[in-house]
Amino acid sequence: LHHLPKVVQKELEQAINKTINNTAMGLNLAISYSGRWELVEAVKKILSAYKDGDIDINDISEEMISKNLTTREMNDPDLLIRSGGEFRISNFLLWQIAYSEIFVTNILWPEFKPKILLDAIQDYQQRERRFGQVSEQISKNPKIIQNAKKLSKHAADF
Repeated sequence: LHHLPKVVQKELEQAINKTINNTAMGLNLAISYSGRWELVEAVKKILSAYKDGDIDINDISEEMISKNLTTREMNDPDLLIRSGGEFRISNFLLWQIAYSEIFVTNILWPEFKPKILLDAIQDYQQRERRFGQVSEQISKNPKIIQNAKKLSKHAADF
């Protein structure tokens, strides 16, 4: 936060203090965030552990990389909503959005309203979540089908 203007820091601190006891929903703000920076920092941590002899080169895995990201406590997003009509991800959650569905709207963020969110969720519900596989592979994998149905149910409950 120290990179932000003082007035913004103050506003954020007030918002954090007002919502500190809320437990029903989490909000993550990607302020002064870079997906590339996050990946570089994760690699540095892993290399340091390797240099110190804490891990073997063969221990390095997707799971280890995920556990060394600054966003490690967040779930990977199921849906990325891109406002402003841009068809790029802009250095945002580069690792985490590998299997996210993307919804693009021409609406700019300041004009983003609940109806646009509902449109995005309805669009998401119509998609086949394949997680890097093809339809034939999914039809043979009950776990993927179950996870996709669970995700669609959560969106429908919203």
